[in-house]
Amino acid sequence: MEDSIFTKIIKGEVPAHKIYEDDKVVAFLDIMPETPGHTLVVPRSQVDKFYELSDEDYRALFEVVKKLAAHMEQVLGERTLVKIIGTDVPHTHVHLIPFGPNYDKSREPIRADDAELAAMAERLRLA
Repeated sequence: MEDSIFTKIIKGEVPAHKIYEDDKVVAFLDIMPETPGHTLVVPRSQVDKFYELSDEDYRALFEVVKKLAAHMEQVLGERTLVKIIGTDVPHTHVHLIPFGPNYDKSREPIRADDAELAAMAERLRLA
């Protein structure tokens, strides 16, 4: 199987603004965010559908999703929308999207400025 863009990010072949990583999971900012802080949480193992993950990788992924969603809400002061879409990249990933009262679900994502992503990553990074 050819490496997905997410596997290339995990391997360091493609740059990304990472906010979390451990031996099972990596989280980084989406370059086409719905809102500032839009984060993708991915398992290191390249598996297309989340329900095809091993039980261990599934638990690890959703433990990080839970931890990051709570952290993002604390830092940004907004609720965190959790989405699994599964159509754009054949590598399981969970979207964490900050949203407040002015959230516009019909808004088209636009490419984020690298400096803005770097500043947001600094705010959201977990040790």
